[in-house]
Amino acid sequence: MNSRARRLTIPLTGVLMIAGVIGATTTGADAGTAPKDVVSSQASETATQATSFWSPERMRKATDATGDLDLSVKGGKASGAAGPDGPGGSVPPIGAEGAKSSKSKQVNLPNTVGRVFFTLPGANPADPKSWKYCSGSSVQGKYRNVVATSAHCVYDVKTNQFYDNWIFIPSYWDGDQAWDGKNPYGIYAAKWFNAHDDFVVKEDYDYDYAFVNVHSGFKVNWEKDKDNKWNPVIKTVGRLGDNVGGQGFAWNQKVKNAVFSFGYPAGLHPDGDKPYSGRTMKWCYGKTGAMPAAPKYNVQEHIGFKCAFTAGASGGPWIYKYKSSSRTGYLVGVNSIAWDTDKNDRYDKISSPYFNSDTYKVYKAAANRWTS
Repeated sequence: MNSRARRLTIPLTGVLMIAGVIGATTTGADAGTAPKDVVSSQASETATQATSFWSPERMRKATDATGDLDLSVKGGKASGAAGPDGPGGSVPPIGAEGAKSSKSKQVNLPNTVGRVFFTLPGANPADPKSWKYCSGSSVQGKYRNVVATSAHCVYDVKTNQFYDNWIFIPSYWDGDQAWDGKNPYGIYAAKWFNAHDDFVVKEDYDYDYAFVNVHSGFKVNWEKDKDNKWNPVIKTVGRLGDNVGGQGFAWNQKVKNAVFSFGYPAGLHPDGDKPYSGRTMKWCYGKTGAMPAAPKYNVQEHIGFKCAFTAGASGGPWIYKYKSSSRTGYLVGVNSIAWDTDKNDRYDKISSPYFNSDTYKVYKAAANRWTS
């Protein structure tokens, strides 16, 4: 445990309060293929088990991964610690190959972004209190099977376990008509979780990012049987990246950049106001800059910008050089912590870990991992 470790951590738009020091990592069967500071763990459920678990009723009753925590972070002087730790680099997006180059006058929402659903480890999965969600995005990878999100959307630092029944639904939309539109491009269940050791072991939110390898997807239609119970009718739809594309990935970029953030906010502001429902995707746009240190998150190297997102948006992507015509750009951050900088009990900024060479290590491990 290094000097930055803490005994109390509260994630942003995130999920858990930690009462003790974390002392062990969880690793998967072939974790040795990744760098030593990358923690990889295999999902507990099969693709069909995780997919079938999430009935329309459970999706609708799932709550943002927050609970009743005080998530306010008051503003302070920018720390200036965030910045490149080596040469910058990037991986181009996929899905824009046949896109028109003409400019769009409106913000076309990316097909890559969607909602993440999971259950709390060790909890009774039939208990609605264990049904949680975040946001995430498909990102480029060799096998077109990678989802980027926040680490606190894959790992429970309270129990030292990765979440159960983890799925990703790109372009999720909660329609008004009997669950219409919930999985227009399919549902993709986790196969491998990939996070940084400093988050898993040290509860350090400067590493609050994760990359999940998902199975090929299923298109699910839910039908009621004679007993009025929902049952899934499933068909395979192939790889995530083949269906929705994948955002590019960039690291060691400038601290000050214009970015879009996308996600599914749903939680309350500290004053109790609830401007979002979580049923549809929302976006923010702004120029990033260095954020203050936040000791209760172990944060020293976050960047942020003006955005009023609330809980539920956690894990949603920050996309640099986003083009509405192709709906693609470069992932340079994920929603991690919400800030009340003017101390009026309303969130006014969102922050992300700065994506540096450590982030690239975790991404690279996921980008080269095959799933069936």
